[in-house]
Amino acid sequence: MKKKIAILGSTGSIGKCLIDIIKNDKKNFEIILLSAEGNYKELIKQAKFFNVKNLVITNQESFNCIKKDKYSKKINIYNNFNNLGKIFKKKIDYTMSSISGIQGLKPTIAIIKHTKKIAIANKEAIICGWDLIEKTLNRYRTEFIPVDSEHFSIWYALKGIDRNLIDQIYLTASGGPFLNKSLQKLKNVNIKQAINHPNWIMGKKISVDSATMINKVFEVIEAKKIFKISYDKLSIIIHPKSYVHAIIKFKNGLTKIIIHETSMKIPIFNSLYSSKKNFETDNLNFEILNNLDFRFVDYKKFPLVKILKDLPDNTSLFETILVSINDKLVESFLNSKIKFTDISKKMNKILKLYNLKKYKKVIPKKIEEIIRMDTKIKNDIEFLIR
Repeated sequence: MKKKIAILGSTGSIGKCLIDIIKNDKKNFEIILLSAEGNYKELIKQAKFFNVKNLVITNQESFNCIKKDKYSKKINIYNNFNNLGKIFKKKIDYTMSSISGIQGLKPTIAIIKHTKKIAIANKEAIICGWDLIEKTLNRYRTEFIPVDSEHFSIWYALKGIDRNLIDQIYLTASGGPFLNKSLQKLKNVNIKQAINHPNWIMGKKISVDSATMINKVFEVIEAKKIFKISYDKLSIIIHPKSYVHAIIKFKNGLTKIIIHETSMKIPIFNSLYSSKKNFETDNLNFEILNNLDFRFVDYKKFPLVKILKDLPDNTSLFETILVSINDKLVESFLNSKIKFTDISKKMNKILKLYNLKKYKKVIPKKIEEIIRMDTKIKNDIEFLIR
């Protein structure tokens, strides 16, 4: 029997990875739903190849364009996620949630009730709304698997392990394209340089986040929430080759190191299939293993990592504020409005404002609170970015 699946964000890098995997095993899958924000040409191409009957495209202009395609007359095309109850008559087998940004939170939570398993690759959704996601997962008994390479590695390494045995977890960071660049030279880097990641093929936004290393701050926050581990047991270690993805040191004297090639297909494949299905990879790279080259984080070069020292232990709206400020600053950099080094400078300046710190004590109870805060912050800080 074919596995019934849905892919939220099918035209992004994660979505395309999953599409590539399924293309080689098309006979075993039936895609019930695909979604995208604006790339309607790629979405309709995917729909035709897999004979998908339900599409969601949230950008209004792209929605109007896709409705003109002849294929659209044969299928259901929606402009939002309000019709999931019509699309799914019973629980499907698997959902990939890879919509980028906070806008991915609402559809992620909405689809949980309709799927037996959900793989989430949306950092912002987990950072800002994990409590709401977890509550919904428990309510509908839906299995969750993190897809980010570091969190998937931790999840895999901790299978069957008592969490009380954990002494320390190390999340590895490549250091991005500017690891070996001097502070002085960082002042003049351009967009093309910032998005040119040495190991991974990613979107522009996440590539810039890697270059500033705010992505690792976000990953530590995610790990704390997903695995219910305190910040003092989570550390970042730089590993330029991105071959080791997580190191877990246990109190019994043992340590697990999870290694895999720099391909997101590996965690995605393992979230989709059982352990009985083989994934072809190269042999172990002993040249890398003989020179893992671990380094401590240089806080002068990557000042945003210091934000971790100022985060509240409890879940709060402050995490949403952090994500929203970074989104706005990276957008401004990619639009050539600010310099690369302005991202960290302006982030630290904005975070010091008193009226933002007070939100460390405010716990979000509804999705709408998170979305409103995201909109408010992006509007309020506009004048600080100019």
